[in-house]
Amino acid sequence: MKVRSTALAASALVLCLAAAGCGPDDGEAKGAARKSDASAAPGEESRPPAATASPAPAVTSDGRTLTEAQLAGVALTTGEVTGFDIAPLPGSDERGTEKSEDEACRPITAVINGSPEPAPAATVFRAATDTREEGRDDQTVVTEILTSHRAGGAEELMRSLREAVRACAGGFRTTGEDGPSTYTDVKALAAPGAGQESLAYQVTGSLEGAPVPLVFHLVRTGSTVVTFYAADFLTGKTPEVPAALVTRQAAKLP
Repeated sequence: MKVRSTALAASALVLCLAAAGCGPDDGEAKGAARKSDASAAPGEESRPPAATASPAPAVTSDGRTLTEAQLAGVALTTGEVTGFDIAPLPGSDERGTEKSEDEACRPITAVINGSPEPAPAATVFRAATDTREEGRDDQTVVTEILTSHRAGGAEELMRSLREAVRACAGGFRTTGEDGPSTYTDVKALAAPGAGQESLAYQVTGSLEGAPVPLVFHLVRTGSTVVTFYAADFLTGKTPEVPAALVTRQAAKLP
């Protein structure tokens, strides 16, 4: 994520997503939501294909539904990925109240709120900060949500998100405690090749009238799903979730 601080960076994103949303206000000053330059109109050939699962047949799982303590035990820790400090996410008790006006987009909104659906049996939040970029305005901070699910819940989470990415390509509106928000674009990205199943997508929101691309990478192994997300508040360019974080975390899932 591209912001101006380190420890506060991850909490800024989770609060932006969960507490206030990143959609623009609907007042006249901010009424026209702006697409990022990388997005294409729905139906254009330049739009990436719909998000699809990326199966990894060699990966196996014992299928356990992990407790919160067990999730914490498999979460990444500092030193496991070169250059990244891993810590509990400040402010992760703050969950969003956004509700999609289009039921088809509800799965995407749930992830934005920090509460993926179906409701998990346990959840753990982490923030990964690139210490090699200490002091830079564009220091990379990636938020990680580990969720464990009861029978079939993890597969349902992934399936519903793939369908929502297709259905909501043209954007969607939400309502919440802070009023309405508009997300102008949803598009599939190349899925990370990790876990038993994976997908990635971008949602374009806005902050004070400027476009904010939000990138989500998800991997599933057995009954556990890990969601990584990042945002660029400075340039509006699509942020990157470092592949090393995704692959190393996926390798730890039982």
